[in-house]
Amino acid sequence: MIRLVFALRRLPGMSVAEFQDYWLRRHAPLVAGFATDLDILRYVQTHTLDTPGNAAAQNARGDMEPHYDGVAELWWETEAALEQTMQTEAGRRAGAALLEDEGKFIDLPNSPLWFAYEYPQVNPTPEDVVARVNGNVVRVVFPLRHLESLSEARARHYWLTQHGPIVRRGAPATGMLCYRQVHRADHALDAALQAARGTRVPSYLGHAEAWVDLGRAPATEESRRANASFIADEKNFIDFRRSTIFFGKEHTIIDRR
Repeated sequence: MIRLVFALRRLPGMSVAEFQDYWLRRHAPLVAGFATDLDILRYVQTHTLDTPGNAAAQNARGDMEPHYDGVAELWWETEAALEQTMQTEAGRRAGAALLEDEGKFIDLPNSPLWFAYEYPQVNPTPEDVVARVNGNVVRVVFPLRHLESLSEARARHYWLTQHGPIVRRGAPATGMLCYRQVHRADHALDAALQAARGTRVPSYLGHAEAWVDLGRAPATEESRRANASFIADEKNFIDFRRSTIFFGKEHTIIDRR
């Protein structure tokens, strides 16, 4: 699968509540109406929570970018399916309609988007963990950029082969239900989508995502040590000042898996 990741900031003058309400109640049905034209496999909105956890996660890492108001994600079965859809007249019309509506609530120049591939690290079977609004599970989203002292290739390699195992080892102690690395694909379509939206913010190397059940997360010394080990290793490849982290709840709009 290939995934479109769209980190969203709301228009100036719009409250978070107004932004998230329009996104869910007005924009989501529009996307759903084009599901066939765009051959979308899955579409999920992650709405950022107003919680002290955001500040705590950022303060543990020092200075970080402000968190986003949410993340929109769309999946396609294959790269070929995505490219074929974008070349059809129906796909182009749908894309234009969605872009027009995005301008009504999204600060497009400051909302980066890119295509990505996911690498499961701690993955349940079936893949059914969701941070539902009325449940205890939350989704942690960590858009990250690498240290300037590292090449992109070296940072990706470290993230996947060195950091991944550290998180996998510590996951049971922290009550982590699922953990994936989502690496930017550097797809040829990135530039066209960004140009259409006047995107000014550079894309991230990718993002880490994890799901945690706060009702069952252990507050133990072992859990504290595991979380400390995650952050200690992140310093080896992540530029915290150009990255951000936040907690959210998911709204699944389309799921044809």
